[in-house]
Amino acid sequence: MSEQISIKQRVAEMKLASPYMAASNDEVRNAALSAIASALEEHADEIFAANKADLEAAEKNGISQAVMKRLKFDGGKLVDVTKGLGQLASLPDPIGKTTLLRQLDEGLILRRVTVPIGVIGVIFEARPDALVQISSLCIKSGNCAVLKGGKETANTNRVLFGLIYKAAVGAGLPEGCLLQAEAHSEIDELLECDREVDLLIPRGSNAFVRYIMDNTKIPVMGHADGLCHIYVDKSCDTDLALTVIADAKTQYTAACNAVETLLVHRDIAKDFLPLLSECAKNSGFALKGTAEVGEIIPCEVIDESEFKEYLDLILSVKLVDGVEEAVAHINRNGSHHTDSIITDDDAAADVFMQLVDSAGVYRNCSTRFADGFRYGFGAEVGISTSKIHARGPVGLEGLVTYKYQLTGSGHIVGDYASGKRSFCFKDL
Repeated sequence: MSEQISIKQRVAEMKLASPYMAASNDEVRNAALSAIASALEEHADEIFAANKADLEAAEKNGISQAVMKRLKFDGGKLVDVTKGLGQLASLPDPIGKTTLLRQLDEGLILRRVTVPIGVIGVIFEARPDALVQISSLCIKSGNCAVLKGGKETANTNRVLFGLIYKAAVGAGLPEGCLLQAEAHSEIDELLECDREVDLLIPRGSNAFVRYIMDNTKIPVMGHADGLCHIYVDKSCDTDLALTVIADAKTQYTAACNAVETLLVHRDIAKDFLPLLSECAKNSGFALKGTAEVGEIIPCEVIDESEFKEYLDLILSVKLVDGVEEAVAHINRNGSHHTDSIITDDDAAADVFMQLVDSAGVYRNCSTRFADGFRYGFGAEVGISTSKIHARGPVGLEGLVTYKYQLTGSGHIVGDYASGKRSFCFKDL
């Protein structure tokens, strides 16, 4: 398409193509995923060269090392995304599932059937593998997608999108199945497409997600913060706790599911905190704690009102009297993303798992497991802290909705209103 055509016009054309995308069969969509995987492998050198240019530019611009890790697309990332494409293709077709089949009256049959959402706009951070995951999930679920990635990986995204689009259309999907927006100015134009776009999924900073939510009439799904917690109970395996904390903080520091706040039972603080301090030193992260924590171990003392999502090698620490106080702190101050308890006490675990109001509530494991691939979804378009439609890592199920199909043979409401006929509900 000509670059002179506005985003609104291009999305309007995509809206017309979306019913045909929804009607595509699973074999064609899976063939598209397979073709994408092959194209990425065949053009690996081209992708890596584009990514190298992005990384060099980012380094010149002083991008932090934590963010640089997100920008990198190397052989390991290529293996991961192609593996995800294969896993996604192996999953059952999410479209056309009958979730209700009911006879309303003789010859009058109601069905509720899963269907794609339609046109989804995804504005995501500068992470090239996210482009592959998002586009592939939209393809598998029969949705058309408008994709806008971060400017820091513009070269990589351009190459990836070109390969993905060519492979998808070549496999038989409609030409309007995917669209890439590159200019930052196109975001505001996209926000105005409330008649054409059915759902927006923004991924990025708190301020960015809030901006999207406040400046569009399009339904928005996602999360603004990733303020995740781990609570270390008085009954716990210390080695297990330290291993989990180190993983949750350092395995991918810039991720939204990295732990940011640690709550420790006051009864074990004097024994546990020195071990935590040593773990932090060995693992390369810094500790910030309340005054009470600072009396036990050397750390930067801050007020708990200063606890935040660092996306860096920093962990806030606070002491609590028990699981109830931990739950209250998390529900009051957390982002309802993912929170974990480390305990051998089943009763304490039950209280935590039941009362913590988050999309993911874990026991004795790292918060970093909050991920669509690790949940077996193939990939994810993002993580939602909403309670409506989709919650947690959003995979295929979160990208479909449903419609009702009613089949009759001349049935009219007047007959039921007059009493001539009556309903005889029966699930089939």
